[in-house]
Amino acid sequence: MALARLHGGPLDGQIIPLDDETRDSLILPYSETQLRYRREGDASNTGAHDGPTQVAFRFIESEDDISPNANQNHDG
Repeated sequence: MALARLHGGPLDGQIIPLDDETRDSLILPYSETQLRYRREGDASNTGAHDGPTQVAFRFIESEDDISPNANQNHDG
């Protein structure tokens, strides 16, 4: 199994399982929107004894505007 390392955007620094290490992009759910990440570079740790294969993905865009306070109640 490979791992995707996410860079940039609201999921910066997250590591998620990657079912297909040849993928060029990821579309991930985030709150009530979706985030797009694009592959950045080649996979690392591809040898048999150097740990799980890792692929870097860079944040490209979100489907909607992302506001860190969007889910907070602003009454009162």
